[in-house]
Amino acid sequence: MTLQKFSKFIWSLLWAASALAGAHAADLRVIARQTLDGDTKWDYLSIDAGNHRLFIAHGDRVDVFDTQTNKVVGVVPNTPGVHGVALAPELNRGYASNGLNSTVTVFELSSLKVLGTLPTQKKPDAIVYDALTKRVFAANGDSGTLTVIDALSSQVINTIQVGGKLEFQAVDGKGLLYVNVEDKNLLAVVDTVRLRVINEHDISLACESPTGLSIDAPSNRLFIGCRNEKMAVVEGLTGVILASIPVGKGCDATAFDATFNQAYASSGDGTLTVLNAETYQVEQTLKTQTTARTTVLDPLQHRLYLVAADVETPGTDRERPKLKAGTFKLLTVGR
Repeated sequence: MTLQKFSKFIWSLLWAASALAGAHAADLRVIARQTLDGDTKWDYLSIDAGNHRLFIAHGDRVDVFDTQTNKVVGVVPNTPGVHGVALAPELNRGYASNGLNSTVTVFELSSLKVLGTLPTQKKPDAIVYDALTKRVFAANGDSGTLTVIDALSSQVINTIQVGGKLEFQAVDGKGLLYVNVEDKNLLAVVDTVRLRVINEHDISLACESPTGLSIDAPSNRLFIGCRNEKMAVVEGLTGVILASIPVGKGCDATAFDATFNQAYASSGDGTLTVLNAETYQVEQTLKTQTTARTTVLDPLQHRLYLVAADVETPGTDRERPKLKAGTFKLLTVGR
Protein backbone atom coordinates (compact mmCIF):
# COMPACT_ATOMS: atom_id res chain seq x y z
CA MET A 1 0.00 0.00 0.00
CA THR A 2 1.41 3.39 -0.97
CA LEU A 3 1.68 6.20 1.52
CA GLN A 4 -1.08 8.08 -0.32
CA LYS A 5 -3.45 5.09 -0.20
CA PHE A 6 -2.59 4.48 3.45
CA SER A 7 -3.40 8.11 4.28
CA LYS A 8 -6.74 7.83 2.48
CA PHE A 9 -7.48 4.64 4.41
CA ILE A 10 -6.75 6.30 7.75
CA TRP A 11 -8.89 9.30 6.84
CA SER A 12 -11.76 7.01 5.86
CA LEU A 13 -11.57 5.32 9.25
CA LEU A 14 -11.55 8.66 11.02
CA TRP A 15 -14.50 9.85 8.93
CA ALA A 16 -16.48 6.70 9.74
CA ALA A 17 -15.74 7.05 13.46
CA SER A 18 -16.74 10.70 13.33
CA ALA A 19 -19.98 9.86 11.52
CA LEU A 20 -20.88 7.22 14.10
CA ALA A 21 -20.15 9.60 16.95
CA GLY A 22 -22.25 12.25 15.26
CA ALA A 23 -25.12 9.82 14.78
CA HIS A 24 -24.95 8.89 18.45
CA ALA A 25 -25.10 12.52 19.49
CA ALA A 26 -27.79 13.49 16.98
CA ASP A 27 -31.17 14.23 18.45
CA LEU A 28 -34.05 11.93 17.71
CA ARG A 29 -37.10 13.42 16.00
CA VAL A 30 -40.52 12.34 14.80
CA ILE A 31 -39.88 11.64 11.12
CA ALA A 32 -43.34 10.35 10.17
CA ARG A 33 -46.95 10.41 11.38
CA GLN A 34 -49.46 8.15 9.69
CA THR A 35 -53.16 7.74 10.41
CA LEU A 36 -54.26 4.10 10.45
CA ASP A 37 -57.78 2.75 10.15
CA GLY A 38 -59.57 1.24 13.09
CA ASP A 39 -60.47 1.71 16.72
CA THR A 40 -58.54 3.96 19.12
CA LYS A 41 -57.65 1.05 21.38
CA TRP A 42 -54.19 -0.50 21.48
CA ASP A 43 -51.49 -1.99 23.66
CA TYR A 44 -48.07 -3.52 22.92
CA LEU A 45 -46.05 -3.21 19.73
CA SER A 46 -43.76 -6.00 18.48
CA ILE A 47 -41.14 -5.90 15.74
CA ASP A 48 -39.85 -8.56 13.34
CA ALA A 49 -36.95 -6.42 12.19
CA GLY A 50 -35.49 -9.00 9.80
CA ASN A 51 -38.73 -9.12 7.82
CA HIS A 52 -39.52 -5.40 8.21
CA ARG A 53 -42.81 -6.03 9.97
CA LEU A 54 -44.36 -4.19 12.88
CA PHE A 55 -47.18 -5.91 14.78
CA ILE A 56 -49.69 -3.55 16.41
CA ALA A 57 -52.12 -4.94 18.99
CA HIS A 58 -55.16 -2.95 17.98
CA GLY A 59 -58.56 -3.52 19.60
CA ASP A 60 -59.89 -6.82 18.26
CA ARG A 61 -57.17 -7.41 15.68
CA VAL A 62 -53.44 -7.23 15.05
CA ASP A 63 -52.36 -4.83 12.30
CA VAL A 64 -49.22 -5.81 10.41
CA PHE A 65 -47.27 -2.80 9.14
CA ASP A 66 -44.44 -3.02 6.60
CA THR A 67 -41.67 -0.68 7.77
CA GLN A 68 -40.16 -0.44 4.26
CA THR A 69 -43.30 0.44 2.30
CA ASN A 70 -44.91 2.20 5.29
CA LYS A 71 -48.22 0.45 4.72
CA VAL A 72 -50.46 -1.98 6.58
CA VAL A 73 -49.97 -5.22 4.65
CA GLY A 74 -52.16 -7.57 6.63
CA VAL A 75 -54.31 -8.26 9.66
CA VAL A 76 -54.58 -11.07 12.18
CA PRO A 77 -58.36 -11.02 12.89
CA ASN A 78 -60.56 -12.14 15.76
CA THR A 79 -58.19 -11.33 18.63
CA PRO A 80 -60.63 -9.72 21.12
CA GLY A 81 -58.96 -7.32 23.50
CA VAL A 82 -55.53 -8.20 22.15
CA HIS A 83 -52.67 -6.97 24.32
CA GLY A 84 -49.48 -8.20 22.71
CA VAL A 85 -47.78 -10.42 20.15
CA ALA A 86 -44.85 -12.79 20.70
CA LEU A 87 -42.79 -13.59 17.62
CA ALA A 88 -40.86 -16.78 16.84
CA PRO A 89 -39.40 -16.04 13.39
CA GLU A 90 -37.33 -19.24 13.24
CA LEU A 91 -40.54 -21.23 13.68
CA ASN A 92 -42.64 -18.98 11.41
CA ARG A 93 -45.08 -18.49 14.28
CA GLY A 94 -46.74 -15.61 16.07
CA TYR A 95 -48.79 -15.64 19.28
CA ALA A 96 -51.36 -12.98 20.22
CA SER A 97 -52.67 -12.62 23.79
CA ASN A 98 -56.42 -11.94 23.85
CA GLY A 99 -57.51 -10.32 27.10
CA LEU A 100 -61.26 -10.41 26.58
CA ASN A 101 -61.66 -14.15 26.09
CA SER A 102 -58.49 -15.41 27.83
CA THR A 103 -56.91 -17.11 24.85
CA VAL A 104 -53.77 -16.98 22.73
CA THR A 105 -54.16 -16.94 18.95
CA VAL A 106 -51.47 -18.89 17.09
CA PHE A 107 -50.76 -17.72 13.54
CA GLU A 108 -48.26 -18.19 10.73
CA LEU A 109 -45.90 -15.23 10.35
CA SER A 110 -45.42 -15.53 6.60
CA SER A 111 -49.11 -15.77 5.63
CA LEU A 112 -50.78 -14.44 8.83
CA LYS A 113 -53.05 -17.47 8.65
CA VAL A 114 -54.62 -18.32 12.01
CA LEU A 115 -53.63 -21.84 13.06
CA GLY A 116 -55.68 -22.09 16.25
CA THR A 117 -56.31 -20.76 19.75
CA LEU A 118 -55.07 -21.91 23.14
CA PRO A 119 -56.64 -21.31 26.58
CA THR A 120 -54.93 -19.20 29.24
CA GLN A 121 -55.97 -18.01 32.66
CA LYS A 122 -57.72 -14.67 33.17
CA LYS A 123 -56.76 -11.70 31.00
CA PRO A 124 -53.47 -12.58 29.28
CA ASP A 125 -51.49 -9.37 28.81
CA ALA A 126 -47.78 -9.29 28.03
CA ILE A 127 -46.52 -12.23 25.99
CA VAL A 128 -42.96 -13.19 25.07
CA TYR A 129 -41.07 -15.93 23.21
CA ASP A 130 -37.95 -17.54 24.70
CA ALA A 131 -35.75 -18.82 21.88
CA LEU A 132 -33.60 -20.89 24.23
CA THR A 133 -36.43 -23.19 25.34
CA LYS A 134 -38.77 -22.65 22.35
CA ARG A 135 -41.47 -21.63 24.82
CA VAL A 136 -44.00 -18.80 24.89
CA PHE A 137 -44.97 -17.15 28.18
CA ALA A 138 -48.31 -15.32 28.49
CA ALA A 139 -48.62 -13.16 31.61
CA ASN A 140 -52.18 -13.39 32.91
CA GLY A 141 -52.74 -9.97 34.44
CA ASP A 142 -55.79 -10.83 36.52
CA SER A 143 -54.63 -14.29 37.62
CA GLY A 144 -51.03 -13.60 38.61
CA THR A 145 -49.84 -16.54 36.53
CA LEU A 146 -47.81 -17.33 33.44
CA THR A 147 -49.30 -19.69 30.87
CA VAL A 148 -46.45 -21.64 29.26
CA ILE A 149 -46.82 -22.76 25.64
CA ASP A 150 -44.51 -25.17 23.84
CA ALA A 151 -43.93 -23.32 20.57
CA LEU A 152 -42.92 -26.47 18.69
CA SER A 153 -46.20 -28.26 19.37
CA SER A 154 -48.37 -25.18 20.05
CA GLN A 155 -49.65 -26.78 23.25
CA VAL A 156 -50.07 -25.38 26.77
CA ILE A 157 -47.62 -27.30 28.95
CA ASN A 158 -47.63 -25.53 32.32
CA THR A 159 -48.88 -22.68 34.49
CA ILE A 160 -46.47 -20.81 36.77
CA GLN A 161 -47.86 -19.07 39.85
CA VAL A 162 -46.25 -15.65 40.33
CA GLY A 163 -48.89 -13.59 42.15
CA GLY A 164 -50.00 -10.00 41.67
CA LYS A 165 -50.83 -7.90 38.61
CA LEU A 166 -48.36 -8.91 35.93
CA GLU A 167 -47.14 -6.47 33.30
CA PHE A 168 -44.27 -6.41 30.78
CA GLN A 169 -41.86 -9.34 30.41
CA ALA A 170 -38.33 -9.72 29.06
CA VAL A 171 -36.10 -12.76 28.48
CA ASP A 172 -32.31 -12.84 28.58
CA GLY A 173 -31.85 -15.73 26.12
CA LYS A 174 -29.93 -17.65 28.79
CA GLY A 175 -32.80 -19.22 30.70
CA LEU A 176 -34.24 -16.33 32.68
CA LEU A 177 -37.46 -14.41 32.27
CA TYR A 178 -38.21 -11.17 34.10
CA VAL A 179 -41.73 -9.89 34.71
CA ASN A 180 -42.97 -6.75 36.44
CA VAL A 181 -45.48 -7.21 39.27
CA GLU A 182 -47.18 -3.84 39.13
CA ASP A 183 -49.23 -3.88 42.34
CA LYS A 184 -46.37 -5.18 44.49
CA ASN A 185 -43.46 -3.12 43.11
CA LEU A 186 -41.59 -6.32 42.38
CA LEU A 187 -39.45 -7.70 39.57
CA ALA A 188 -40.01 -11.45 39.47
CA VAL A 189 -37.36 -13.77 38.02
CA VAL A 190 -38.47 -17.03 36.38
CA ASP A 191 -36.40 -20.01 35.28
CA THR A 192 -37.62 -20.73 31.73
CA VAL A 193 -36.13 -24.24 31.76
CA ARG A 194 -37.42 -25.49 35.13
CA LEU A 195 -40.55 -23.32 34.93
CA ARG A 196 -40.50 -21.83 38.38
CA VAL A 197 -40.04 -18.47 40.10
CA ILE A 198 -36.51 -18.31 41.50
CA ASN A 199 -36.39 -14.77 42.87
CA GLU A 200 -38.37 -11.60 43.53
CA HIS A 201 -36.59 -8.24 43.66
CA ASP A 202 -38.19 -5.46 45.68
CA ILE A 203 -37.71 -2.31 43.59
CA SER A 204 -40.03 -0.07 45.62
CA LEU A 205 -37.21 2.28 46.66
CA ALA A 206 -36.89 3.43 43.05
CA CYS A 207 -40.07 2.38 41.32
CA GLU A 208 -43.81 2.50 41.99
CA SER A 209 -46.15 0.49 39.76
CA PRO A 210 -43.58 -0.94 37.32
CA THR A 211 -44.96 -1.31 33.80
CA GLY A 212 -42.50 -1.05 30.88
CA LEU A 213 -39.57 -3.46 30.77
CA SER A 214 -36.63 -3.97 28.40
CA ILE A 215 -33.30 -5.72 28.77
CA ASP A 216 -29.62 -5.33 28.03
CA ALA A 217 -28.98 -9.06 28.16
CA PRO A 218 -25.14 -9.13 28.11
CA SER A 219 -24.94 -6.96 31.23
CA ASN A 220 -28.14 -8.31 32.86
CA ARG A 221 -29.57 -4.80 33.13
CA LEU A 222 -33.32 -4.15 33.14
CA PHE A 223 -34.81 -0.79 32.21
CA ILE A 224 -38.13 -0.45 34.02
CA GLY A 225 -40.75 2.21 33.35
CA CYS A 226 -42.56 3.26 36.52
CA ARG A 227 -45.76 5.18 37.16
CA ASN A 228 -44.01 7.49 39.66
CA GLU A 229 -42.36 9.19 36.66
CA LYS A 230 -39.13 7.25 36.95
CA MET A 231 -37.15 4.76 34.92
CA ALA A 232 -35.34 2.34 37.20
CA VAL A 233 -32.22 0.52 36.02
CA VAL A 234 -31.91 -2.79 37.87
CA GLU A 235 -29.28 -5.54 37.79
CA GLY A 236 -31.39 -8.56 37.04
CA LEU A 237 -29.43 -11.26 38.85
CA THR A 238 -29.01 -9.40 42.14
CA GLY A 239 -31.85 -6.87 42.12
CA VAL A 240 -29.40 -4.02 42.79
CA ILE A 241 -30.85 -0.68 41.70
CA LEU A 242 -28.22 0.99 39.51
CA ALA A 243 -30.06 4.22 38.75
CA SER A 244 -33.40 6.02 38.95
CA ILE A 245 -34.05 8.60 36.24
CA PRO A 246 -36.94 11.09 35.88
CA VAL A 247 -39.22 10.39 32.89
CA GLY A 248 -42.65 11.56 31.75
CA LYS A 249 -46.02 10.96 33.35
CA GLY A 250 -47.80 7.73 32.43
CA CYS A 251 -44.74 5.78 31.31
CA ASP A 252 -45.88 2.47 29.82
CA ALA A 253 -42.92 1.12 27.84
CA THR A 254 -39.14 1.16 27.60
CA ALA A 255 -36.65 0.06 24.95
CA PHE A 256 -32.88 -0.44 24.75
CA ASP A 257 -30.58 0.08 21.76
CA ALA A 258 -27.27 -1.75 22.26
CA THR A 259 -25.61 -0.06 19.28
CA PHE A 260 -26.03 3.44 20.66
CA ASN A 261 -26.10 2.33 24.32
CA GLN A 262 -29.31 4.24 24.89
CA ALA A 263 -32.51 3.42 26.73
CA TYR A 264 -35.89 4.98 25.99
CA ALA A 265 -39.05 5.54 28.02
CA SER A 266 -42.34 6.45 26.32
CA SER A 267 -45.00 8.21 28.37
CA GLY A 268 -48.64 9.07 27.93
CA ASP A 269 -47.95 12.77 28.51
CA GLY A 270 -46.40 12.81 25.03
CA THR A 271 -42.70 12.56 25.87
CA LEU A 272 -39.97 10.11 24.95
CA THR A 273 -37.04 10.17 27.36
CA VAL A 274 -33.64 9.25 25.88
CA LEU A 275 -31.16 7.93 28.44
CA ASN A 276 -27.41 7.45 28.04
CA ALA A 277 -27.14 3.90 29.35
CA GLU A 278 -23.50 4.36 30.33
CA THR A 279 -23.70 7.57 32.35
CA TYR A 280 -27.43 7.31 33.23
CA GLN A 281 -27.90 10.89 32.14
CA VAL A 282 -30.90 12.10 30.15
CA GLU A 283 -29.70 13.08 26.68
CA GLN A 284 -33.00 14.25 25.27
CA THR A 285 -36.68 14.59 26.05
CA LEU A 286 -38.55 14.38 22.75
CA LYS A 287 -42.11 15.65 22.38
CA THR A 288 -44.15 12.96 20.62
CA GLN A 289 -47.93 13.10 21.13
CA THR A 290 -50.19 12.87 24.14
CA THR A 291 -51.27 9.21 24.66
CA ALA A 292 -48.11 7.87 22.91
CA ARG A 293 -47.31 5.69 25.90
CA THR A 294 -46.14 2.52 24.13
CA THR A 295 -43.04 2.02 21.98
CA VAL A 296 -40.87 -0.61 20.34
CA LEU A 297 -37.37 -0.39 18.86
CA ASP A 298 -36.33 -1.62 15.43
CA PRO A 299 -32.76 -2.70 16.32
CA LEU A 300 -31.64 -2.79 12.67
CA GLN A 301 -32.93 0.60 11.54
CA HIS A 302 -32.53 2.15 15.02
CA ARG A 303 -36.01 3.61 14.82
CA LEU A 304 -38.72 3.71 17.44
CA TYR A 305 -42.39 3.24 16.71
CA LEU A 306 -45.19 4.62 18.88
CA VAL A 307 -48.98 4.77 18.54
CA ALA A 308 -51.35 7.46 19.76
CA ALA A 309 -54.74 9.08 19.15
CA ASP A 310 -56.15 12.59 19.52
CA VAL A 311 -57.80 13.43 22.84
CA GLU A 312 -61.46 14.44 22.86
CA THR A 313 -61.96 14.65 26.63
CA PRO A 314 -59.01 14.77 29.06
CA GLY A 315 -58.60 11.90 31.51
CA THR A 316 -58.30 11.85 35.28
CA ASP A 317 -56.06 10.05 37.74
CA ARG A 318 -58.49 7.11 37.60
CA GLU A 319 -59.65 7.19 33.99
CA ARG A 320 -57.92 7.42 30.65
CA PRO A 321 -58.91 10.25 28.29
CA LYS A 322 -61.71 9.81 25.78
CA LEU A 323 -60.17 9.61 22.32
CA LYS A 324 -61.46 10.90 18.99
CA ALA A 325 -62.62 8.30 16.53
CA GLY A 326 -60.59 8.00 13.34
CA THR A 327 -57.40 9.52 14.80
CA PHE A 328 -55.33 6.40 15.49
CA LYS A 329 -51.76 7.21 14.45
CA LEU A 330 -48.41 5.53 14.07
CA LEU A 331 -45.38 7.70 14.87
CA THR A 332 -41.90 6.88 13.61
CA VAL A 333 -38.94 8.30 15.52
CA GLY A 334 -35.44 8.34 14.03
CA ARG A 335 -32.33 10.41 13.46
